[in-house]
Amino acid sequence: MAGSTKYALEDALKKLLLQKPIDKITINDLTEECGISRMTFYYHFKDIYDLVEWVCIEDGKRALQDKKTYDTWQEGMGQIFEAVLENRPFIMNVYHSISKDKIESYLYKLTYQLIADVVGEKCAGMELAEEDKRFIAEFYKYGFVGTMLDWIERGMKDDYRVIVKRLGITLYGNIANSIHNFEQIREH
Repeated sequence: MAGSTKYALEDALKKLLLQKPIDKITINDLTEECGISRMTFYYHFKDIYDLVEWVCIEDGKRALQDKKTYDTWQEGMGQIFEAVLENRPFIMNVYHSISKDKIESYLYKLTYQLIADVVGEKCAGMELAEEDKRFIAEFYKYGFVGTMLDWIERGMKDDYRVIVKRLGITLYGNIANSIHNFEQIREH
């Protein structure tokens, strides 16, 4: 039941965001749309922005599904771009209504895990320090998120498939090379 309530709140939020900006949506609007009490809302989320964060991360997780490996990360990134584009009214409203820092935070959480999984996979059997793995994942996270934020800022008009292809070309082998370089330095 808890999961279905969260998804009902997600649907209500997305529906209401088509009608008005996020800063004009109240908890009462959301609960009336779902037919739940305010207490039920607060059982799941501390405020509307907590709901927005949950929605962004859940949409991203659904988009990624099983595309979290070295061989499929590019497809996973493409699916994230697709999910953002499919939720364009929601994303643009959130992007223009709350701080850019919050949007970055949502994207960082989502993207970091994808890249950390890829780095972990490529490090299997190696003795690379956790702080080095984390550094590599964070470095690439910033590149992905910066690229996506630029695309959103331009109104999502550019073909995301071209962007994802360019990301793939730019990063081809680079995560593996970064891991190799860290390992080489550690050995000396």
